[in-house]
Amino acid sequence: MIRSSRWMVVGVLVAASVAVGSAQGQSPVQPPIVQPPIVQPAVQLAADDPVRALVGQLDLEKYKATIKGLTQFGDRRQGTDRNRAAVDWIEAQLKSYGCSNVARVKYDYQPPAPRGAASGATGATAGGGRAAAGNPPSSAGSAASAPTTAGQAGRAGGARGAAAGAGRGAGAEGDAPAPAQGRGGRGGGSPTKGNRGAAIGVNNDPLKQPDEKVRALDMQASTPGLREEVYCTKIGTTHPEEMYIVGGHMDGIGFAEAANDNGSGTAIVMELARIFSQPSVQTERSIRFILWNNEETGLNGARAYIEQRRELQGKEDPAGSGKYPEPKWLAMIQHDMMLFDHGMPRADGTLPPEQRPEADVNVEFADSSKLANESGAMAWQFRAANDRYATDYPVTVGNRMSNTDSVPFQDVCPSISLRELERGSQVGAGWDPHWHQPTDMFANFSDKDFKLGLTAAQTTLAWVAQNAGAKTAK
Repeated sequence: MIRSSRWMVVGVLVAASVAVGSAQGQSPVQPPIVQPPIVQPAVQLAADDPVRALVGQLDLEKYKATIKGLTQFGDRRQGTDRNRAAVDWIEAQLKSYGCSNVARVKYDYQPPAPRGAASGATGATAGGGRAAAGNPPSSAGSAASAPTTAGQAGRAGGARGAAAGAGRGAGAEGDAPAPAQGRGGRGGGSPTKGNRGAAIGVNNDPLKQPDEKVRALDMQASTPGLREEVYCTKIGTTHPEEMYIVGGHMDGIGFAEAANDNGSGTAIVMELARIFSQPSVQTERSIRFILWNNEETGLNGARAYIEQRRELQGKEDPAGSGKYPEPKWLAMIQHDMMLFDHGMPRADGTLPPEQRPEADVNVEFADSSKLANESGAMAWQFRAANDRYATDYPVTVGNRMSNTDSVPFQDVCPSISLRELERGSQVGAGWDPHWHQPTDMFANFSDKDFKLGLTAAQTTLAWVAQNAGAKTAK
């Protein structure tokens, strides 16, 4: 009784100090967050907590196996046979999980003209064409895709991949590192103070890949045309007309296996789809699991999805059926590069070989977006979910989300991204030496690295289960 009284007094003193600080014009310890229109279920005892039961089904070896399965298709560069084969494989996996309503978004992608082209034509290929779905090119961690022929390989920006007869042909993405887009991809820059290392470009030289099997697998060049991306949906039992979107992009570049960028994020989405799709699991609200394509060329798959489906939200089809092909978007959660947090480069440019002790999952929102308050509140809720349910690494909240598939959603619904590092000030400044490089190989990551991705999966699963009203059969 005495102990309880003491903590009550401490609580009163802390509250009083925060109030005084605010009255004096000082910022309180943690400013209040405007809560988004997101359901927060009552806290349950751990012994009868369906969220904890679901999180407990995530398994490190299964997560690693899903990433490994994706690497069989190499870097999965958009516009190639290996990309199409990976889409087919993802769809087959989702169906094997029992995930309902497996479907595809289809769109036409026509890359923009090469930078500095004499014609000055923008948004078209050298021979004509249009940008897919009217979407302007934007950076997704690499420069926009620029088709070339073997004879054009020497254009500005340099197509090094044509060296020694190994020419990459059409569709070279990211010949130069993209500038940091700053807040929400809208410019303004990101801080890069201190020893931050140097920005890393995109490898377009197949000869830098020492593994001959991977090199041969990644050799086919990208060509313009039809693109597809697959998704499936867990249908809500009481509110099928509302849903959460859980995403990750499955395409990559760099002449490697794209194990981290973005096999790691794709595997998170697939593992969550596997767990939520069990017949013993029910959710009050719907959840869509989607694997974006064309992220590396400017978020084109996400943009095509929004253009095609935004106006369909919440519409029952057919009328009176209780079916909603496109439920209302309650929130969008993106996963993009989830394995590598070894710290900033040393003075000599090298990085520590092991995950740093203070490694964390970066949950970011765009503070310049129309829904910054709602997205920020959701990010802080993710940290709370991580505190309660995750096992290995904490969450750090940031406000500079950019260069990933949640950006096109940020003014439409609350949107956040989960990453291994801060996008602008860390990823873009060389903290991950595997980013778009031939070293982005499954074998180059340790269990400590994979556990960072598993922690992100635990965090997202917990938050979505809470807000979607997940229940498990007794």
